[in-house]
Amino acid sequence: MKNIFLFFVLFTSIIASNKSFAQVNDWIAPESANSLNNPFLNNQKATEVGKAIFNEMCVLCHGLYGKGNGEAGLTLEKKPANFLSLEVANETDGAIFWKVTNGKAPMAGYSELLSDEQRWQLVNYIRELGKNGNENAVKKTPKKPNRR
Repeated sequence: MKNIFLFFVLFTSIIASNKSFAQVNDWIAPESANSLNNPFLNNQKATEVGKAIFNEMCVLCHGLYGKGNGEAGLTLEKKPANFLSLEVANETDGAIFWKVTNGKAPMAGYSELLSDEQRWQLVNYIRELGKNGNENAVKKTPKKPNRR
């Protein structure tokens, strides 16, 4: 019985102290961001440009598929957003644009590095990552047959 109690105390302590078990969204864009309209909504060309921006500037922390598991992101105490999560899916484009623009440590704000147009294009690609488990975002390269 003593071992069960000790295990319970130890297990509870680990869960309570490890922030990666349950991340709470403490980063909420202001209500005014929700009224921002995406000027590139459903624009495939803008989404393709957004993908190039993502691959250059975001993949290191957010990972190739936007799951928040990039090499640099794994070293951070506050883990990067998983763009496939319902939490991100439920945000407005304007809220995502606001977050990309302003940042919150450890994520930098990109208002000076990227134009408004580029940030909206990035929002388009983030949305694409979240569609259908990101099937539309990453085109699979067919395997070449082994030739001997």
